[in-house]
Order: sequence, then C-alpha cells, then structure tokens
Amino acid sequence: MRFSRLLAASCVAALAASASYADKFIGYGAIEGWNVHIDTEKKSCLVETKDQLDNVIQMGLTKDRGIGYIGVFTTAETDIKRGDKEAVGILLGDEIYVGEATGMRGNITKGYSGGYVLTDNPAVYEAIRREQTMIVFPEKHYSFTVDLTGTAKALDLARKCNQEQVQ
Repeated sequence: MRFSRLLAASCVAALAASASYADKFIGYGAIEGWNVHIDTEKKSCLVETKDQLDNVIQMGLTKDRGIGYIGVFTTAETDIKRGDKEAVGILLGDEIYVGEATGMRGNITKGYSGGYVLTDNPAVYEAIRREQTMIVFPEKHYSFTVDLTGTAKALDLARKCNQEQVQ
C-alpha cells in the first residue's frame, strides 16, 4: 500500500503557544470527543482530540489541500528530535501502511513531542474513518495504539468546514 507520509506540519501549529493558537485557529465545532478548528492561515480545517493520557491526535490537510496528515503528540518522556525522520508502519484493520514519520519537538507546546506523517492515499483516509483503532509501529520506538472512536463524524464535520473555507 502506498502511504507517502502521515503525522503533519499543521500539527505543529495546532499545538503552538496559546496566543498564536488563538490568532491562527478558530473553533468550528465539536463532535464525539473531537474538536474541529479552522486554520486561518491555511484556510483549511483540522480535527483534534486528547486521550486519557493527555496525548494529542490531530488530522487535517496541508496548505495545498493535496496531502492529509495525522499527528500524535505526548507529554511522556521521548527521545524524539525535531526534524528526525524514521520509518513507520500503521495498521488500520487488516491493512498496514508504510511511510515516514517526522519528529516534532521544541516548536510545539512546551512539554509535548511527537511526530507527523503525510499521505495522499485516499485508502488511508477511508481506513481511518472506518476503523476504531490505529496501531503505530515506529522504527525505533515501541508501538502504540490510537483510539479512533468518533473519527468518521469528526472528519465529516471537517470536510464541511473545509468546503466553507474555499467558498
């Protein structure tokens, strides 16, 4: 399966310092535990949730809208460095998608680190909508599971939000 890339650069912005966050992101709505925000600079929308462990999960589109992203960020101790790249596998249902994750640290909210992967593969998007969990297998770290409950409705709301941004 083609999975060019997945957790994203916009994730950085969504976790940016609160003053710039307030200027750049406007709340659009919330559904099933997910918040939808308008990125005023990119004129696109992203979905975001926080799990019970305070991990932040984000999904959205890059500025050109041709590539989607998924970002996962944690306050747990990691050795992730900004800009580092590593191979990653993502299991969604019975399909595994392989790509490259880019590390984020220091340019997101203090105390958070993580990474993003970008993808232009519509099958990834459909699998995320359909599945309840995503298992991530980083090259150098232990695997982890992401709860995708409510993602389909959140992505539907983000799609509506994105359509309104280009009108």
